Amino acid sequence: MRPYVAPDEEQPAAEPGPEPAGEPARRSLSVRPFLVTAGRVTDADRLPLETQVVATTAGLAALPSLTFEQHDIVAACREPLSLAELAARLHLHLNVVRVLAGDLRTAGHLTVHAPQVGAAHDLSVLRRVIDGLRAVPDSRGLTRDNNRPA
Repeated sequence: MRPYVAPDEEQPAAEPGPEPAGEPARRSLSVRPFLVTAGRVTDADRLPLETQVVATTAGLAALPSLTFEQHDIVAACREPLSLAELAARLHLHLNVVRVLAGDLRTAGHLTVHAPQVGAAHDLSVLRRVIDGLRAVPDSRGLTRDNNRPA
């Protein structure tokens, strides 16, 4: 009989066994994004993912009083990071990072450097980005153009 069907019967508690050697301990289930942002799904300013954020002196001083996620964001932003890099580094959803970064900016804990609006449509900027990406060597050390060694 299943233990949850007959509550009168006392079942012996299972002894926790040791973790198998060589296997990492599993992390607990993560918190739902809407709980971290108090139900908000976007920041009022809708910061672009390439927006650079950096911690302020006040933000670093306030680290002990921040929530876990806010603390991690401010601590990671001792040097400028884009929102996309920050989300990847902290394993948080990009929209969660956007909302929390907006909150931290409002509180004076982060400085936000948003990209220029016209830069995304400037052909010279796009050409430099493409040329830069082509110059990055692959895992074999070859560039994308003509498979030449870097």
